[in-house]
Amino acid sequence: MPAKFKMSKRGVGQLLRSDMILAEMVRRAEVIKGVAQGIAPVGGPADPHRGLYKDSFFVQPVRRGGRRRDRAVAIVGNTAPYGAHVEYGTERVQAHHVLLRAAQAGGR
Repeated sequence: MPAKFKMSKRGVGQLLRSDMILAEMVRRAEVIKGVAQGIAPVGGPADPHRGLYKDSFFVQPVRRGGRRRDRAVAIVGNTAPYGAHVEYGTERVQAHHVLLRAAQAGGR
């Protein structure tokens, strides 16, 4: 006799918020963080903040994240004061898209 399966939306919700899923999201975020640190630009010798951007990546686990706040997520970010300028660029500075490229390369 074939096995039967009935999905429970409540059960799926509990799974998406579980410690197991949170641990996997943190693991993937740590991989992305490592790739980002590896490809992050470092200023020249005259830069007073040389290496600050590269050393400012962080991973933050969030039990209730996502668009609807209904699943475990892990956030990778950067606390450098000029991090947005490195990521998205300015009129004079080219955008590097470090986090985007890291997520595309290492989020598995």
